[in-house]
Amino acid sequence: MSRRQFLLRATQAAAATGLPVWAHNAMAADEGLTGRSLTLGCSIALTGPLGQAGTEQVAGMKAAFAEVNAAGGVYGREIRMEVKDDGYVASRTLKNVTEMVDTQSVFALISPLGTANTASILPLIESKGIPTVGPVTGATSLRMPENRHVFFLRPTYREETRRLVKQIVDMGLKRIAVVYLDNPFGKEVLKDMAQALDDIKVERSGEFALAVDGKNGAALAEKVAAERPGAVLLATTGTANTAFVQAFRAKAQGVPLAGISVTVVSSELPKLAASTRGLALVQVFPDATSQKSVVVRKFQSTMKAMGADPAFVSSGSSLEGWLNGQIMIEGLKNAGKDVTRERLRAGLASIRALSFGDFNIGFGNKAPYIGSDAIYLAIYADNGRRLS
Repeated sequence: MSRRQFLLRATQAAAATGLPVWAHNAMAADEGLTGRSLTLGCSIALTGPLGQAGTEQVAGMKAAFAEVNAAGGVYGREIRMEVKDDGYVASRTLKNVTEMVDTQSVFALISPLGTANTASILPLIESKGIPTVGPVTGATSLRMPENRHVFFLRPTYREETRRLVKQIVDMGLKRIAVVYLDNPFGKEVLKDMAQALDDIKVERSGEFALAVDGKNGAALAEKVAAERPGAVLLATTGTANTAFVQAFRAKAQGVPLAGISVTVVSSELPKLAASTRGLALVQVFPDATSQKSVVVRKFQSTMKAMGADPAFVSSGSSLEGWLNGQIMIEGLKNAGKDVTRERLRAGLASIRALSFGDFNIGFGNKAPYIGSDAIYLAIYADNGRRLS
């Protein structure tokens, strides 16, 4: 086909839809965007130590988007998702997102899971100007002013840690051991915990590295128990945390355990069974099982109406995914019909008071953008029963 024939056919195609050629070219230049749909990319763990948590996150997002799509989408566009499994491995996260960007298949990103995973894609996000909502990490190191395209929902692990250590001190506990996951997430939270303990001059009984796969959980539990700590702080998550806690409870039933919001993901709570006795956990979202919560009732109603797996209807991970979906929807509404990546970024930044009754989301006037500072403390009895 000659160049003249190509241009003639392109002009005829544009005329048939009532749009000029330049409009079609501009629309094609915005990756993952057409007049009828908008595709979001999500690289997340669907396998590995956080595979179940990632699966539940995706279920919450899909329910949020299915509900808005059933009502006509956002400005007539259906919101779609392209989901890739990274197994909680940062190099795979980078590979997945790079492929999405290179193939121009996604318009924005949502819910990357993990500290190192999110860190691996930040340079790409900022260099390409890709709006990214709800990284599942509270790492302070990622909350930098230059990261203008990332919108965090969670408060920082540093803030969570301060709240947790204060509780330990108020209980009069001494000789505190810290068990941390042997990866960038665990090491960063370890530093936060160590600093918080040093600030109030609390004696420590050691710092112990837990393998990401949890294979040293039993041996580590024996080692920690031998130190006879007054309490154990957990900078851990996923199946590895379960392996350690179960083994430690068999050695030291009466020693208090305390962790941050991601220490026990919702899918692991039933596995801990009697090991949850005396466990204190920071919470950054309302209890996903509570019918007293306005946001939880709305979340559960959406999950049921959209046919989500019944097992996920009261999942904390699904609730977080659903909230990330609500933020993205609100940002797209604010961006307007002629959405671009920059307009979506501005639309997200302009969210000041997205209210769900008992849970509110709002971003400040400048980066780093953090949507919530809510921090709760939950105390558990046997079999995951929440006492407060």
